[in-house]
Amino acid sequence: MPDVHLKPGREKSILRYHPWVFSGAISHTDEDIEPGETVDIISSKGEVIARGAYSPNSQIRIRIWTWDLSEHVDESFIRNRIRRALAFREQHLDLNQISAYRVVYGEADDLPGFIADLYEDIFVVQCTTYGAERWRDVLIDSLVEITGVKNVVDRSDVDVRELEGLPQRSGLLTGEVSSSLHLIKENNLTFGVDVLSGQKTGFYLDQRDNRLWIRNIAKDKDVLDCFTYTGGFTISLLAGGAKSVIAVDSSKENLETAEYNRKINQLPPSRVEWVAGDVFKFLRYLRDKGEKFDLIVLDPPKFAPSAKHVSKAARGYKDINLLGLKLLRQGGLLCTFSCSGGIGYELFQKIVAGAAFDAGVRVKILNRFSQAVDHPVRLNFPEGEYLKGLLLQVG
Repeated sequence: MPDVHLKPGREKSILRYHPWVFSGAISHTDEDIEPGETVDIISSKGEVIARGAYSPNSQIRIRIWTWDLSEHVDESFIRNRIRRALAFREQHLDLNQISAYRVVYGEADDLPGFIADLYEDIFVVQCTTYGAERWRDVLIDSLVEITGVKNVVDRSDVDVRELEGLPQRSGLLTGEVSSSLHLIKENNLTFGVDVLSGQKTGFYLDQRDNRLWIRNIAKDKDVLDCFTYTGGFTISLLAGGAKSVIAVDSSKENLETAEYNRKINQLPPSRVEWVAGDVFKFLRYLRDKGEKFDLIVLDPPKFAPSAKHVSKAARGYKDINLLGLKLLRQGGLLCTFSCSGGIGYELFQKIVAGAAFDAGVRVKILNRFSQAVDHPVRLNFPEGEYLKGLLLQVG
């Protein structure tokens, strides 16, 4: 097994179980290490301290598989990791209430670079690193063998692969998947999901708990749902008894799916208005009209995919929250989210506080939101917590 040697003092984070080794921490390596190959990580004192997958083109040069030096990264290792990840979900999720959830979440499940989402009887997978790519066939075969789910779709069509030097890729890997919407169950609601070309792996599974929470406070409220995608929050709001919902998204196709989801849940069409257009422009239009709402949901796409985008993203988050706060009635609620990994909770709250100051309103924090339990966060890997949200009340 090839060795990678660290500079003095650079082993501290690894010994604290952080799973990434950056290129600047490396003193020297053995020659001719193949992309994705498993390497031993050697401290400056010459001790083997962990074992990980090597990525020659990424700033994150090694992603750690294990700190247990008795473990060897092989087929048995992969199968055991997947069994452990599945057991965690079976322990912490009510699988009588949902039929779609994340089975493997990369570093949180000690399978860095690999994501597997289950949609009823279809797995949608992503390999985002050389290590996961090297073990892709074993990972997928293990999923099929352990769960009995034979339909697998590859959605490795994400920008992060380019940082690794990997091409984007998508398509059916095993089994059969139709091009029509695939139905899933979530907390007594049904949603149609496009697993072949929908955003992320088809649906925002990480917002499941937050959708249920918002559903429980929606009764008799006039609501504005921004970046609705295929109506996850809107359908939940309608099911919770919202008096009216205006749902905005830039994609007409997304809204057609959202309307389909309304129909299959037999929710009244008179209480929802679908609006296709730029959310920022529509918010300004509503502001100029003097419209007011009891509850606004802001769930925008990722504004800051990496640290270099944080400054620009912060302006976007401030603008949208400023507009949202101006559209609330006294006592109204703003449910605002960021899924940008580069924007931490502290910075996000600071941005929203700045928006509230510019809007001339005082707000209280009623609740904080994060991703669902099937997207767990390891204490020593805070980078795994990308979704953060605040429930605010004006007044």
